[in-house]
This record gives sequence, structure tokens and C-alpha cells, in this order.
Amino acid sequence: MHAYRFGSAQVAADASDLQRHLATAYKGKQRPLCACQPDGVPMYIAKLEDHYVIKRMPDSGAKHAPECPSYEPPAELSGRGAVLGQAVQDDGEATNLRLDFSLTKSSGKSAPEATGRESDSVRTDGAKLTLRGLLHYLWDEAGLNRWSPAMENKRSWALVRRELLSAVLGKTAKKAPLGQQMFIPETWSLDRDADLTARRITAMAALAKVGKTRPMMIAIGEVKEITPTRAGAKLVAKHLANFPFMLDGDLHRRFMKRFANAIALWDGVEGAHLIFIATFGLESTGLATVSTLSAMVVTDRWIPFEDMYDKALLDALTSGRRRFVKSLRYNLAENQTLACAVLTDCDVPTALYVLTPGAPAESSETLEAVIAESAVPAWVWDADDPMQPLPSPKGAIKALPSPATEGIASDVGATS
Repeated sequence: MHAYRFGSAQVAADASDLQRHLATAYKGKQRPLCACQPDGVPMYIAKLEDHYVIKRMPDSGAKHAPECPSYEPPAELSGRGAVLGQAVQDDGEATNLRLDFSLTKSSGKSAPEATGRESDSVRTDGAKLTLRGLLHYLWDEAGLNRWSPAMENKRSWALVRRELLSAVLGKTAKKAPLGQQMFIPETWSLDRDADLTARRITAMAALAKVGKTRPMMIAIGEVKEITPTRAGAKLVAKHLANFPFMLDGDLHRRFMKRFANAIALWDGVEGAHLIFIATFGLESTGLATVSTLSAMVVTDRWIPFEDMYDKALLDALTSGRRRFVKSLRYNLAENQTLACAVLTDCDVPTALYVLTPGAPAESSETLEAVIAESAVPAWVWDADDPMQPLPSPKGAIKALPSPATEGIASDVGATS
């Protein structure tokens, strides 16, 4: 069991008296130590109303043991490195997020201003978080891109929502607490329908404000369906069937084009979920109108993936009962070389890369350069060939063979 040290006392992460120790350390301005390393790794404590949360110090993720919940792969292995210190400003006490999209709307504008085009929703610039960058950041902070065998059959929308809301705590954007600007639907049930509706109305009450500018909120949810309407389309979220998000015709067309691959994977992969993030406001009718929209596809275990080769490697890892962290792009363009995942149960954490079939020669050269510049050992699967054995976990006599990958090519053809 993971534990923390408070002076000479070691307290388990699930101990009933952890909050008492955190409160004492917080008042005394003391930093507890994560016990994952012999000498300990300093942590900091944040107070959220009457609750205390222990968090890793900025830029300290790689100092933790790979099996520690606070471990974070080196920043260069994901898009996180490009936004830390710029779009994500963490001083060890609070985190401020700089967003590249607006959370207000001019009252005179009747149509959404935003777009689903790649140039607007996916950038290499790390100065501000794009909408997708924010989604990846929160997914990362919530630990939803991490996997261990103990998590099997334990993830649901209720857990995803809980962890996302926890990730939002202590963060600000546009000079206001991010949690006050975020809406994530609760798990729906018939007997709670009236209560859920009342809580939604209360959460969105500020959106009814009338003035020269009108506030907007950020919604994160799972897509149930996107269907045409007379004026465009409506996005219906699971657990929120009676409150659709309205898209104008232009935004709908651009979204379907920009995220065609994610939608195809959602259609073609059994158990996949399509996660959306949107900024929205309320019209005088009470309908929600979307201004900006982005999405990502995740597996049945809620782990993001980009294509069928990505998915095949994730399946090999989960079926092999491995521990790993999935790398996320944040603001990085889709053609930029990125590790698929980092194995954390090896003697030394190992970055896993996939070269997709038909990739140009420069892709291989770029990958070689990325690996050469990193201090992290690398494993590469050239998907033109069968997947080779994965790096061995600690204590293994030999590497576990990967599952057969027959049929992957035909699956890709079916979902492209």
C-alpha cells in the first residue's frame, strides 16, 4: 500500500487518520514525503474547503518510483512537456491554466464562433491549452491514462466523472476556479431524474446572465449520438438525454470532418467511447448552444487511443497484465512523433513506440532522433511486421509474448 511520511510517522494513503496528519502538516507549513523512495520525495498539500489533498511537487513526477501513483514519465514522452510552465503554471500551491479559447460570448452573435478545424483545435504552441489540450491535461491529472491489472472491471462513467472533478480542484482559468466553469453530467437513473435536472439547472444558472457578453461553461461527457436537426445537429450525451447540445450546420460539418478518424474508431471498435469537450452557453430558450468542440476516442477501459495499431499495443499490455502510462498529445499535431505508452513495471521504465505501416522514411528517422535524445530506454514495434515480445516486467524470467496481431490490417481497413 502506498504511504506518506510525516516526520517519523508513516501513514498509508487509505488510512482513516490521513486527513488529520495532512491538516497538522498544512497548518505547520510542513511538506510530507512520499514513501515510494528510500529518502522520500517531497509533496505539497492543498486545502479545498474542509478537505486536504496531497499532490506531487511541480516537475517531480520522474523522481517517484515507477509503481507510485505520483510517478510521471519524463515530459518529452508526451505533449505535456510542451505546455508545462506556459499553458500550465504550477507554483506548488495552485495551478493556473491559460486557455486559447473564450469562455464568454457577445450577446449579439447568434451563431457559434468556433470551429473543429485542426488549425484551431490542435497546435504545437504550448503557450495556451487548446480545447483538446485541456481534455488531455485533465485526463492525465485524473490518472485515467494510467493502467494496472488491479483496475480491471473497476472503471465506469461514475469513476471517470469523480476523478475528473478531483483533477479540476485547485486549478484556475480566466481568473476563476475551473470547477465553477465545468459541467460533467452525473450518472443518470430514473429514480433520481428530477434531482439531477434540478442540480444541472443550478450548476448552469450563471449562464442565464444577460449583458453585453454572456458567460459560457466547459462540458465534458460521453457522446451517445449526434443527429441532424433542421438548423444543424444536436449532440446527445450519455446520462443527459433530455438536455442536448446544439451545433449549427457549419460547426457540425467541420467537426465531422476534423474528427472523422475518431468517429470511425468509435463506430468500429467494440466497447469504445467517444469523449467530447465543448464550450457552450444558454440561449433564452434554455437550449445549450456549442461554440467550440473537440473529441477523443477511448477504449472500453477509458484509455485514449489514436488508431488500430495504438489499440493493438494497448490490448497487448492490458491482456499481459502490465502497468503503464498512456502518452497524450495535448497540443501536439497528429504527425508529431510521440511514444504510445511508457511501461512502468520494468526494472527501468521503457517508452513504447509504434511505426505504422506505410510510414514515410523520415518518420523512422525522426523516431530514431527522438529515442537518441531521450534518456528513457525504448521499444519499437514496426507494424509492418508482427509485434515482438514486450519488455519483461520486474522479476520475469523472460519477456511475455505479445498476443497474435492477425487481422489488424483488415480491422484498420474497416474503420478508416
